[in-house]
Amino acid sequence: MSKCFSLTASRNWCYRSYFSSSGLRSTITDLGDGTIMHCWVPKTQKESKPNLLLIHGFGANAMWQWGEILRFFIPHFNVYVPDLVFFGDSYTTRPDRSETFQARCVKRVMEGRSVAKMSVVGLSYGGFVAYRLAEEWGEAVERVVICCAGVALEEKDLEEGLFRVSDLEVAAEILLPQTAGKMRELMRYTFVKPPMVVPSCLLMDFIHVMCSEHVEEKKELIQAIAKDRKLKNLPKIPQPTLIVWGDQDQVFPLELGYRLKRHLGENARLVVIENTGHAFIAEKPKELYKHLKTFLTDSVPPPSVSTSPSDPNHENKTCLSQSSKPQLTKSGAEADIRIEY
Repeated sequence: MSKCFSLTASRNWCYRSYFSSSGLRSTITDLGDGTIMHCWVPKTQKESKPNLLLIHGFGANAMWQWGEILRFFIPHFNVYVPDLVFFGDSYTTRPDRSETFQARCVKRVMEGRSVAKMSVVGLSYGGFVAYRLAEEWGEAVERVVICCAGVALEEKDLEEGLFRVSDLEVAAEILLPQTAGKMRELMRYTFVKPPMVVPSCLLMDFIHVMCSEHVEEKKELIQAIAKDRKLKNLPKIPQPTLIVWGDQDQVFPLELGYRLKRHLGENARLVVIENTGHAFIAEKPKELYKHLKTFLTDSVPPPSVSTSPSDPNHENKTCLSQSSKPQLTKSGAEADIRIEY
């Protein structure tokens, strides 16, 4: 008997309706080289608003990853939300699997929309793409936000035990789950408090709709991330950069956030959101947006700080003092945030 209802497909339809009702429209761009790019763009671009590009990571399509905080951005920015190659409705027949190729595809989409200046927020794998976009398109990218993206990792980190897995094949099985068991394992990796009970039928429904296409190509994307990667070869982007991390990230450990901060120096600021993992965008979206809005739009003096000893290798690390700590709330509780300079 054929399947007559999919909760995942229904929710995906709801996301499409939500994006459309938020002032965005779905577009397809043929780059002419075997690459098709899907992107949500403003129905009406307002010159009074700055442009903001949101680049998603591994997982479902871009709508699912940015849907929780899109409502915060829409009033303040002209928002662009692409699907990267092999996600959503974007794909290519070309063999290149590097984040540089992804960045160039996004760049061509934005050029086709006559977007000359923008800020970029990259989430996880999207942070790799955002970094390369800032490197290659420096005249257009004004500010960069890197969210839990191990841009500063090195290939040797896998062998030296920085990650919980030492083999990219094992990592790919977790990041690209094809069974309910692997999906539960992924949730344990990405959430501090993963959902306690999710029926296997719902997990398999999600996998069927969101994780069953371009699996081999996505594995190749994962392989390309670490291949021959060395920190000394990572360019130092010139744009002001905000680095955001969950303190309990098990996908890209927090050490990689400190490493990127040291690499970029005074041009970057590191914000650590406490009691969150790799999926802090879902766990504490309001806290994340507070920092993004401050960095992207507000002109405020640096907050009062006090020394924190929790990272002995980071000499200039400081934390918000209690008097200046943002009083954000989630279910009535004060947010746990610290800012690193």
